[in-house]
Amino acid sequence: MIERIRAFLAVVEEGSVNRAAVRLRVTQPALSRQMKGLEDEIGGRLLEREAKGVTLTDLGHALVAEMKPVLKSYDAALTGVRRRANGTRPVLRVGYLISAADSILSPALDEIRRKHPELRFRLFDMSPKEQITGLQAGNLDVALIGQEGMVAARSFHSRKLCSVDVCAALSKDDPLSTRPSIALKELMGHGFIGIDEEQMPGRNAWIKVLCRRAGFRPRFIEILDGITHVLGHVAAESATTLLPGYFRGYKHPGVAFVPVADKTAHWDFMILWQRGKTPTSTPLLVEALASAAQAISHSAPLKLPATNHV
Repeated sequence: MIERIRAFLAVVEEGSVNRAAVRLRVTQPALSRQMKGLEDEIGGRLLEREAKGVTLTDLGHALVAEMKPVLKSYDAALTGVRRRANGTRPVLRVGYLISAADSILSPALDEIRRKHPELRFRLFDMSPKEQITGLQAGNLDVALIGQEGMVAARSFHSRKLCSVDVCAALSKDDPLSTRPSIALKELMGHGFIGIDEEQMPGRNAWIKVLCRRAGFRPRFIEILDGITHVLGHVAAESATTLLPGYFRGYKHPGVAFVPVADKTAHWDFMILWQRGKTPTSTPLLVEALASAAQAISHSAPLKLPATNHV
């Protein structure tokens, strides 16, 4: 039907079936049959044939008004898909965690821009859930994500960029809060605050795995929306949660961030990207991110801005 509509719009623009047939490089009888078929499919007359050409009926005017923007959108979408198939789409869409922006993403982009100034990137500060959803919907090409990326790793290409250590968020009233470091097993008996899976899928499962390695099952007393709420309840309830080690540089009233000494406890930064033929800038970005990630010192906490999904 879409080709019939294209032919119909050509007839409208030319004001004549004969002239439209020349433009479309088809015979006049063939084009007339297309118009008749379209009218049968729509269910009403679209064109009035006159000696000087054709004029639109009321139904014809309605079809033009409705279908012109639809075809424009269709053509733009098809062009985008074809560019994706050819790996020539000019802008790479990148979702990222704000906690990785200064230390990993910015150095990687600086390196690429020095070597390939023609490449373009569109950057989106997103929560882990938003990044995964963006990849699944085809709205992102690449996601710079944390441990949460494991829940979607099978659906996309994935690569671990680096690992950082782990810290425990504790109420400043907790006797463990003044220690230079703790073992995970010392948190046995503490109530844990989890985070909503809709924001950070896999975060609570990660906590469970670390605690089970230390010989106990964590007891979650609250599951909350957002890191700010989680830390507020850690302080108010004398509870705890586990976080990437770069939170040692974070400030929150009533909360201390104590390094976890267990050598098996770590947090991974990951990159996910679409399968199939990708823009040429994708592998360049992957390698640049991997290079920047290797420069991260595990002993130096990253600088964290105020955010609810780091």
